[in-house]
Amino acid sequence: MSGLGELDRPETPRSPGAWDERSRRSLTDVGGDEGGTDESGSRGAGTTASSRDRQSPTRARRSNADPVKALMHRHRELCERAVDPLEIAAGLEAHGVTDRTAARFRHRDVFSLAEEMYARVPRDDDPAPRPADPSAPRIGAAWLVLALLPGVLCAAAVAGLRLTDGRPRLIAAAVGALAVTLALRAALRRGPLSAATRTTGTWTCWLVGYALLGDGLLRTALAGGPDALPDGTADGAWPLTAAPVVALALSCAPAAVSAHLFAVRARRKLTSSRGLADFSASVRPLLLGTFALYLGALTALLTLTGAVLDEPAAHPQALALGALLLLARLLTVHGHAHSATLVLTATAAAEGAALATLFAGRLPGCDFLAVPVEALVAVCGPAGVPTAACGVGALTLLVHASRRLTRASAHAHADAATGRPE
Repeated sequence: MSGLGELDRPETPRSPGAWDERSRRSLTDVGGDEGGTDESGSRGAGTTASSRDRQSPTRARRSNADPVKALMHRHRELCERAVDPLEIAAGLEAHGVTDRTAARFRHRDVFSLAEEMYARVPRDDDPAPRPADPSAPRIGAAWLVLALLPGVLCAAAVAGLRLTDGRPRLIAAAVGALAVTLALRAALRRGPLSAATRTTGTWTCWLVGYALLGDGLLRTALAGGPDALPDGTADGAWPLTAAPVVALALSCAPAAVSAHLFAVRARRKLTSSRGLADFSASVRPLLLGTFALYLGALTALLTLTGAVLDEPAAHPQALALGALLLLARLLTVHGHAHSATLVLTATAAAEGAALATLFAGRLPGCDFLAVPVEALVAVCGPAGVPTAACGVGALTLLVHASRRLTRASAHAHADAATGRPE
């Protein structure tokens, strides 16, 4: 597929000598009509004449007049599997074909080129009706209930922790954590948040665990170490910040609905758009609107859980973490799991490094290690560490998503759009 990537280079001249052999054969007619009197035509006249001697006139004329046929042969599997021209357009874009490249095949844009390729695919009978789009599932009771389960079970687990003490409390915590994990796994395997790519949830668990325990651990480290527990913990209970975790668990449902709306409307934009630039320009506001819709729902849930649990809502760090997790999941769902995993790993490492430097700063001669974190906490409080780490990660993913999720290839069927590795 590297030949099409070379076609997209704007500095490539129209001379046949600058193309590879297969591209030269497929584009002979496109450049031949205009270039019959140019230098390339005079330079390759002998070769062209000798090749025509070895071919029948009909075959040579058909080969020269049909560059799209060579393109279809190169992308035969894509054309045969596609259920509509949109999937062919998305697959071509994923391999580097742009509207400028389509102009060399005598088409105004990639979409019209894909329509011709789809129409010319050999079929024994009329094509079957288009199946339901798996990237845009209907809002049904099944996946909506699964999206609500993590929040309900998390709220029940927190209630169990507050109503028990001693060993029963430890059992309630273990059972609640297991139940929430299984419910979240089920929600991510079905519905708009499901992805074909298997991803590890290790760093997500770390980030959520830090939201639950991180502020208390950070205060302990600043106070002098594990033996210096914060006020109000004389009984040995570790301070928990449950409100943001419950709000994040409850926000699985708004996240699923937001992802569903984004997928459905992006596919509609793909149907109505007549060019790649037009599609990108129309999807970018849709992505930002989806992002804002989720943040609004998460803000309301944070306020509600903070009032019910009588805890600080921890809006800054919880909003930053929620934004990070939503963008990472959207990228994973649409085929860009590598970048999402990379940013989640870097964010978790930043939070872990902040805690490690505080404890390392208590070693003799290592006071300087804790200075950056202490300065940040002095200005913003303990919430400054997760807010800064998750905020930078979310901003990075937002910029990346505005480039990746506004491409047509991100919204094609997973089995038809074969994107290039990131």
